[in-house]
Amino acid sequence: MTEGNELPNDAIDVDTAREKLLADVAALPSLPGVYRYFDAQDAVLYVGKARDLKKRVSSYFQKNHGGTRIGHMITKIVRLQTTVVRSEAEALLLENNLIKTLSPRYNILFRDDKSYPYLKITGGPRTTNTASGTGTGPAALSFPRVAYYRGAVDQRHRYFGPFPSAWAVKESIQMLQKVFRLRTCEDTVFANRTRPCLLYQIKRCSGPCVNLIAPDDYARDVNNAERFLLGEQQELTDTLQAQMMAHAEALQFEQAAEIRNQLGALSRVLHQQSVEDNTGVTTKDADILAVKVEGGRACVNLAMVRGGRHLGDRPYFPRHVEEAVDAAAIDDAPPAEGTDAASASPEVHVLEAFIAQHYLDGGVPPLLVLSHSVDKALIDALTLQSGIKVTAQHQPREPRRAWLDMCIKGAQLKLAQLLAEEGSQQARTRALVEALGLGIEDMETFRVECFDISHTAGESTQASCVVFENHKMQSAQYRRYNIEGITGGDDYAAMRQVLVRRYAKMVEAASRGEARLPELVLVDGGKGQVSMAREVFEELGIELSRIVGVEKGEGRKVGLEELVFADGRAKVYLGKDSAALMLVAQIRDEAHRFAITGMRARRASVRTGGSKLEDIPGVGPKKRAKLLQRFGGVRGVGHASVEDLCTVDGISKELAEDIYRALH
Repeated sequence: MTEGNELPNDAIDVDTAREKLLADVAALPSLPGVYRYFDAQDAVLYVGKARDLKKRVSSYFQKNHGGTRIGHMITKIVRLQTTVVRSEAEALLLENNLIKTLSPRYNILFRDDKSYPYLKITGGPRTTNTASGTGTGPAALSFPRVAYYRGAVDQRHRYFGPFPSAWAVKESIQMLQKVFRLRTCEDTVFANRTRPCLLYQIKRCSGPCVNLIAPDDYARDVNNAERFLLGEQQELTDTLQAQMMAHAEALQFEQAAEIRNQLGALSRVLHQQSVEDNTGVTTKDADILAVKVEGGRACVNLAMVRGGRHLGDRPYFPRHVEEAVDAAAIDDAPPAEGTDAASASPEVHVLEAFIAQHYLDGGVPPLLVLSHSVDKALIDALTLQSGIKVTAQHQPREPRRAWLDMCIKGAQLKLAQLLAEEGSQQARTRALVEALGLGIEDMETFRVECFDISHTAGESTQASCVVFENHKMQSAQYRRYNIEGITGGDDYAAMRQVLVRRYAKMVEAASRGEARLPELVLVDGGKGQVSMAREVFEELGIELSRIVGVEKGEGRKVGLEELVFADGRAKVYLGKDSAALMLVAQIRDEAHRFAITGMRARRASVRTGGSKLEDIPGVGPKKRAKLLQRFGGVRGVGHASVEDLCTVDGISKELAEDIYRALH
């Protein structure tokens, strides 16, 4: 007990920190900028921007927020950092960068996922070129290929998009095949064909592989396809009609009939594929954004229009919605210029967060059609950052209204589906905790790690570890472990190795408060695997009650699995309709899938020479293929002597010595 008016040291520290914080707030300038709140562990709680730093930040500390979420955050604040900028646009840019970098607990966070697929038309000359390539067909480069692509773009090819989904790309490719009959085959297949494939027979390809179309004619089709993808549909139609009439006047009726058929196919795919603004001017590129907030979750549905064509939609589900909305809505200032009275709604906060995090790094189209009005300063910042005039439309008329209504409906349906799935998953988590008698109160932090071993006859053994937490699989925390130094096919030794590697360091980190052990460790196997896990946990001093084995039932049938415990409890059969067993099976199957894919990739790498041969200077694809063919695989190359390597065509003595050293 303390006597008189004395206080504990920690209370004095808290009061001192609060006084300094309030003094810092009082000294803030009335200028635009960005502020950050930190807790006692120096973790970032919240990042915000303001037109007036002093007014905005002071509003957090001028009234009692009680036991609300925002009140809970304010009690954690011990330190403040601010950055003064020249304009609100600069504040928006800095706020967005800091949110992405720091991932604060009380900000709306979207996954930084802009890995959209593209439609690619491979590069190559558009002029006549009848030079032969490998095989009997013309050079593949003379006849560009249309293909699905995902990844970094380069200057060698033409890319169109982005598309919201792989399905949208593949549908567009099928459309181009119907109208322009461009090839989709790989170059190696193209170069070695001696007769046209089935796509030529069903009129989806013009047969360039066997010279059934001249390079100039094919180049014209490629150019027309590119114009179509760029939104020049009407100009393209006029050009084709003029060409058809010219062929007819020249009595070239077969060529005229071909263009007539092409025009017919084009008119069919163009039906209802344009978006026009209220003045009748065609808008070729636009994004439609609709937001729905319900049950503490939110969905932003993004629909894309590119080249005047609606390409489909894609949902985004942010984190920290309720906390961030409370923090953002604390300011009682009037709505910003360009917004309406509804600007304080959760939907507007979510939509503004999405636009900032998704577009301020680039890739914004000239038109945004929005379900809710957003701050005009945000749109001005997009214009400034992208270098193009960006327009936001909140209450469009037909036909944009139809696109927006579709997008809003999609957001409602996808959010309802997410809430239903999360409710089911939470019920499964609760059922598993109760079935195992774990006595855990906070289901949000309940963590399960599951291990599986995969190999093919002892070759390329890999172990997988998958993580289940917060009612869902956490793919970013998955890990694979290459198993070395054991007898091929010894799953027990493999399990021992992966558990030691996984938990030895984790136990040390947990003792320092830097890590947290999972509440449950699942191993795919019965008594043998559980016994091996028990030995490892006993050596490391970890509670044995955490280990549970998933033993396959009679006939290895799904739904008959039994749970095996390391602490001596009797086996448990949960029942094939048990929600707990469904969750166990889900986690176990994900571990198996992750292990299988890793093992196959590693096996393929070993069998084809993998990176060992690829990393050797002077060994290109041709020499690597000759080595693998001569010695029957990378193992054979590894067993070959320098003299044996010299017998391969193109391998000098110096290069043979380099290969031998690299493989030994």
